[in-house]
Order: sequence, then structure tokens, then C-alpha cells
Amino acid sequence: MVYAAAWYVNIFINKTWRGHEMISNNPYGQYKENSVYTASSEELTLMLYNGLVKFLMQAQMALNENQIEKANTAIIKAQNIVTEFRGTLDMNYEIAEQLDLLYDYMYRQLLDANIKKEVSIIEEVLMLAKDLRNTWEQAMKIARQKNKAAQSG
Repeated sequence: MVYAAAWYVNIFINKTWRGHEMISNNPYGQYKENSVYTASSEELTLMLYNGLVKFLMQAQMALNENQIEKANTAIIKAQNIVTEFRGTLDMNYEIAEQLDLLYDYMYRQLLDANIKKEVSIIEEVLMLAKDLRNTWEQAMKIARQKNKAAQSG
């Protein structure tokens, strides 16, 4: 599952793909690729949330500029990330059921936004995505603090 998330981050966010000549030869591109393959599953999840926010902002901007094709591409990328989140939920936990409902809602809203080309729908999903990303980031910080305390104590 971690490898799948790393692959997904590389393909859809960093635009690299081993064996298909998409890997950048510049040092920054190589750094980004290495950071994906060496990231923890928690960090990969954060990267996906950041990618979701990025694509929603691109869709918002493209719709505001009446660039329909660009908006469509960004919305589809956002939908793909939401689908990835849904597919990696561990349904043995109650929170997973709640997240699945939220992700389903976000996905359906993105479908609607892409059909109607309405910025307001993108803005709503963007707000949810930012909240999820910020919550995940806070959870990572708390977990790190607890791990440091457990190791030192």
C-alpha cells in the first residue's frame, strides 16, 4: 500500500514515472522523486493532501479564467486523489467509515463541479481538503511528540 501511494504521488503530483522517461534530469526533480520513495506512509498521505489542495486551487483558478480544459484536468486529478484515499481506508476503524462518507461527498461534488463548471463547488471541496490536510499535519506532529517522549522516558 505504501508503494502504491508513492507511485501515485510520483505519477500524478511529481509527474515522474520509472521506465517511461518522465523522470526529470534536474536535481530538484530527482530530489522530489527521492523524497517520495523515502517518505513514511504518514508523509505520503500528507503529500497526497497537498496535491489535492494544489489541484483544487488550479481548478479554481482555471474556472475563474474560463480555461475549461485546464479546469477539467485539475478536477480529474483531484478526483483521482480522493479515489486513492477511499481505496486505502482501513474499514476496521470507525473513523474510516466517516472518512469514506466525506471522501464520497467530495468526489460527488467534484463530479458536479466538473459538469456545471461552478467555482463555488470547488471552493467548498477545497475548504474540506485544507481542513483534512491541516488535521493530518497536526496528528503527525502529535504522534512525533509522543514518540519522542516515549523514547526519552
